[in-house]
Amino acid sequence: MLRKTYDWVMSLAALPQAPLALGVVAFCEGLFFPIPPDVLLMPVVLGNRSRALRYAALTIVCSIAGGSCGYAVGYFLQPVGEWILALTGGDFHAFQAWYAHWGALLIAVPIPYKITAIASGLAKLNFGLFIGVSVLVRGLRFSLEALLLKIYGEPIRAFVERRLALVASAAAVAIVALVMLLKFAH
Repeated sequence: MLRKTYDWVMSLAALPQAPLALGVVAFCEGLFFPIPPDVLLMPVVLGNRSRALRYAALTIVCSIAGGSCGYAVGYFLQPVGEWILALTGGDFHAFQAWYAHWGALLIAVPIPYKITAIASGLAKLNFGLFIGVSVLVRGLRFSLEALLLKIYGEPIRAFVERRLALVASAAAVAIVALVMLLKFAH
């Protein structure tokens, strides 16, 4: 199943509509979508490495636009924001405590962006600060990812394709460890 999903994403990346799909995924991830845009950014960049930084810029802009909508949901529609957080495993009261202690640095933690966007709105974090930190963190992440893929694209692609199960397992373990760390840190 993992191989089929990988092959499907790679075939999607080869389509002329791939940048549009990348923008939609990046936007939706900031509000409700569970899949990060990296899943599509990587194969799109590998499909046309000469446009790597354009794809990174598209991902950054769309992701932050989606995150801004998530922020607005948390800020203006608090019950809806709390409900979405509850659906995704987020705890509003835990985020309030974390924001009181860490402030905008919480946006830099690699947890799903929709959670930090909605929680930032719920916590009434300054919107300019939210955008600034989002641009910095998301911009560095997607730009660096695209640049590395542009420079080292084929070796990375070959490694992932040869060791797909290992790469997916390592990513899953890292995500679970991060979530556990965040839960026990509070």
